[in-house]
Amino acid sequence: MTQNSEFTAEQKQYLQGFVVGADALRNHRGQPTFAATIAASSGGAATTLANAVGLPVLAPAGSEGVHRQAQDRALADGKKLAPEEQAKRDKHPFEIWDEMRGAAAENRFPKGTDVFLYKFHGLFFVAPAQNDFMCRLRFPGGLSNAHQLRGLADIAELWGAGHADVTTRANIQIREIGAANPLNVITSLEDLGIITRGAGADNIRNVTGTPTAGIDPREIIDTSPLCREMHHYICQNREMYGLPRKFNIAFDGGGTISALADTNDIGFMAVSIDPGHDVPPGVYFRMELGGITGHQDFARDTGILLRPDECVPVAAAVVRVFIEHGDRTDRKKARLKYVLDRFGFDKYLEETQKHLKFPLRRFPLDRCQPREPVDRLAHVGFHPQRQPGLWYVGVVLPVGRMRSDQMRALADIAEKYGSRSIRWTVWQNLLISDISTENKPHVKRALEATGLHWSATNVRAGLVACTGNAGCKFAASNTKRHAMAIADYLDARIALDQPLNIHVTGCHHSCAQHFIGDIGLLATKVSVGEEMVEGYHVFLGGGYGEQRNIGREIYRDILADEAPPLIERMLLGYLAQRAGPDESFYDYTRHHSTATLLEHFQAQQSIPA
Repeated sequence: MTQNSEFTAEQKQYLQGFVVGADALRNHRGQPTFAATIAASSGGAATTLANAVGLPVLAPAGSEGVHRQAQDRALADGKKLAPEEQAKRDKHPFEIWDEMRGAAAENRFPKGTDVFLYKFHGLFFVAPAQNDFMCRLRFPGGLSNAHQLRGLADIAELWGAGHADVTTRANIQIREIGAANPLNVITSLEDLGIITRGAGADNIRNVTGTPTAGIDPREIIDTSPLCREMHHYICQNREMYGLPRKFNIAFDGGGTISALADTNDIGFMAVSIDPGHDVPPGVYFRMELGGITGHQDFARDTGILLRPDECVPVAAAVVRVFIEHGDRTDRKKARLKYVLDRFGFDKYLEETQKHLKFPLRRFPLDRCQPREPVDRLAHVGFHPQRQPGLWYVGVVLPVGRMRSDQMRALADIAEKYGSRSIRWTVWQNLLISDISTENKPHVKRALEATGLHWSATNVRAGLVACTGNAGCKFAASNTKRHAMAIADYLDARIALDQPLNIHVTGCHHSCAQHFIGDIGLLATKVSVGEEMVEGYHVFLGGGYGEQRNIGREIYRDILADEAPPLIERMLLGYLAQRAGPDESFYDYTRHHSTATLLEHFQAQQSIPA
């Protein structure tokens, strides 16, 4: 009998008789009844058996029951669960360790829905792009240390490809892990104090925050304690796992570098309140909800003002409403944005209030002190800290990649010249902090000796690229290779005097967030004769924060090899037609229609290298 088969009337009669007889014997022995055992069971086979003998199937006890109840409501409405929801229902993702260990011993990769369940442990089987695992980690607020970085280098060298990639969530990925080694990687990471639990699949991803937290002269508040508190709350509450889809949370302390909080499902934005209002003066957070720029939407202000100590419980309440009302049947509509679209913000906040012991506080946004503009280049180079005589340096990593030997060298630099602190950023690079003024020349030479650098052109400083088809089955092009080709081509021909963000993403999931780049490239396949080759659609005018805007498509089906000279003509058109030297590329694209921009670009000729 298959798991979804129905019992015949004769079989049901037999099973009912069997249960009655079995329970009489178990009662005599003082054991739990067979009927109660079936009723408390979960999974497809138990459900079928319980239905056959006329018994209820109870939701699992404890906090995780809210997920089963949400699934049950969908089924009661006559809907069919998404395959991933059924997979979670049939087999708990955190109860497959023995299966994972057995597969590793047999040098075997997961199959079917087990590929999805492995992601709960941060393990992604990325075939057919690579016949390997990728492991994604968790760092609260992007904060780590030299000891961990040195350990990551060893792990990447011993069981991976000998390098690691920094992601657009201030996180790390280790790639090319063979079928025999995923648990070696996970346990070695845990020995370093790094976890992978919930780093993929339907979970709250690593909590991001301002990378200069605690050292930024301009920050309103140090967000690192809140990131850490949120991180540990998620880790210690199993109901925070197994959501309808993935979920992102970020804290922005209002400092020099943006944490891109408005691209998250929940963004907490620090603000200052002056005296003279109906709330005590001080530092608070505005709560924004619903950011998902891959679906062309930013988080929007809710009108809610929170004390710092209220942020984590409110975030947990927002997630609980998402658990209860998120779509369990259609993965394309399962993110928080779509619950907000369906409910509206007011109803969603009413549901959130039901999970809180204190009232949500409404406060007009225009009564908050506006934050100072972000510095789009503050994640690269040397910058003074709030601590007198100390500096942090933003290290340039080519499209986020660093070799194991470079990782060890960076750890050495952080230990010898800093405070052992390593800070990952959403711009795919890292910061080393607490460098004394007299040690700046030593750090510059040490960084250059690694093959990395402490400075970058305006093109390279804002260059972001996802993994691409070299390691992701969804990607349509080799984004990292093409991004480096764009940078090499442009740097040989143009010297930009304004910051520029170029985001190169491999598919519609938009891990490189092409919609918020000054120039965004979305990979596609382009027909050339009888072949399909790598190419891109090109978008202009994206922004974030005070300049938040979804970029608009301006070119389609551009061959990858044609992208560098095309971007060159776009930048030449900008330099020739901008209103003045202070006009940014973002402002320039916003001031002109698509037709006018195309005229500007087409009038330009490429410059010989």
